Amino acid sequence: MAGHGEYQPKNPILKWFERRLPVLSFMHGSFVAFPVPRNLNYWWTFGAILSFMLVVQIVTGIVLVMHYTPTSAGAFDSVEHIMRDVNYGWLLRYLHANGGSMFFLAVYIHIFRGLYYGSYKEPREILWILGVIIFVLMMATAFMGYVLPWGQMSFWAATVITNLFTAIPGAGRAITQWLWGGYSVDQPTLQRFFALHYLLPFMIVGVVVLHIWALHHVGQGNPVGIDVKSERDTMPFTPYATVKDNFALICFMILFAWFVFYIPNYLSHPDNYIPANPLQTPPHIVPEWYFLPFYAILRAIPNKLMGVLALFGSIAVLAFLPWLDTSKVRSARFRPLFKQFFWVLLVVCIGLGYLGSKPAEGGYVIVARILTAYYFLHFLVILPALGYLETPRPLPASISEPVLPKTRAAAAMSTRTPVRKG
Repeated sequence: MAGHGEYQPKNPILKWFERRLPVLSFMHGSFVAFPVPRNLNYWWTFGAILSFMLVVQIVTGIVLVMHYTPTSAGAFDSVEHIMRDVNYGWLLRYLHANGGSMFFLAVYIHIFRGLYYGSYKEPREILWILGVIIFVLMMATAFMGYVLPWGQMSFWAATVITNLFTAIPGAGRAITQWLWGGYSVDQPTLQRFFALHYLLPFMIVGVVVLHIWALHHVGQGNPVGIDVKSERDTMPFTPYATVKDNFALICFMILFAWFVFYIPNYLSHPDNYIPANPLQTPPHIVPEWYFLPFYAILRAIPNKLMGVLALFGSIAVLAFLPWLDTSKVRSARFRPLFKQFFWVLLVVCIGLGYLGSKPAEGGYVIVARILTAYYFLHFLVILPALGYLETPRPLPASISEPVLPKTRAAAAMSTRTPVRKG
C-alpha cells in the first residue's frame, strides 16, 4: 500500500545513519505514514492493546523469574517470598497473573472482531493463520505458567492435561512420560514447564513480528470489508490511528488496574493457595477462565481420544476459516443471516465457558454436548452453506462513501452495484 509521505532526515548525523541503516525510515513508514482505512472503529484498537500486554507479560515475567525457584520443594515458597519479601513483588505478581487474563480477554475480542468483519478472507489468509498460531502459543504459555506456583490446582491441572496425551494410540504413554520427565508429575515436570514458559513468549514475539509484517503487506481490513481504492480511502497511521489506539489502551488499563489493585485474586482459584499435595485431589479441578470453553468441549465427549481430538479440533478449525466461509462478502454488516449466526456462536462460546466451570455431571454434560455439536456445525456446515444461500446487502462503492460528507461521495454513489449470491 502506498504511504502518506516519505521520511527525509535533515540532521547530518541522522542522514549519515539513515544511509547505512534505514531504521528510522522503516519506523516512519510502518508507524507514522502507513496508510490505514479512514473508517476503522475502536474494535481495531485491540491489536495495539495486545502488543502492550505482551510487553507487560514479558517484562514482569523476567523480573519474577529472578526470584522464583523451579523445584517442587521451593516453588510454592518462592512465590510466597515474592509476595511478602520482594520490594513490590506483590505488584509484579498481580500484574503478571491478571495480565494473562487481560491478554486473553483482548485476544478473544480480537478474534471475534475478525470473525464478524471477515478479517480472515482473501488476501489475509496468512495473516489470520499466523494469528491462530499466536493463540495456540499463548494457550501453551499460559497453561505452563499456571503450573509454576505449584499449588493444588496447579499440580492437578498439570496431571489432568498431561494425561490427555495417553489417549494417543501407541505412543501416548511414552509422550506423557516424556512430558513428566518420569512416571508422574513431579520436579522434572515443573522444570520443563518453567523452561518452556520462559521460552515461548519470545517465540510469540517472533510470530507477532511476522503477523505485523503480513498486516503491513496486505493492509488492514475495515468495517465495510472492501478494498482500498484510492488514497482518499486512507489516512496516515499517526496521528489518526495512534490517538485512537492510545485512548482505547488507557480505557483498557483502567480495567486492568481495577483487577490488580481491587480484586487481584478474583480470577484465581482458592485451592492454588494450598501447597501441591499428590495424595489429595481437589473436589473440582478447573483451569483458568480462558480455557473453560475448551475444557467443556473436552469433557462433553465420553470417549477420551475423541474428546482430545475435539479439543484440538475446536482450535484447528479456526485456521481453515478462509476456506470454510464461501461468501464473497467480508463484513457481517452486509450479511443479515451470517450476523444472526455470529451472535448465536458468541452465546454458545460463553455458554461453553460457563459449563466448563461446572461439574461434569447431569444436565451440564447434556447441554455441553449440544453446544459442542453446534460449535462444530457452525464452522463446518452453517458457514459454508451461508455463502450459497444468503443474499448480501449492496456494498458501498468505496470506503470513503459512508464516512465522508454526502456531497463529496455523491459521485461514488452512481457506481454502487449490488452483490449477488455466491
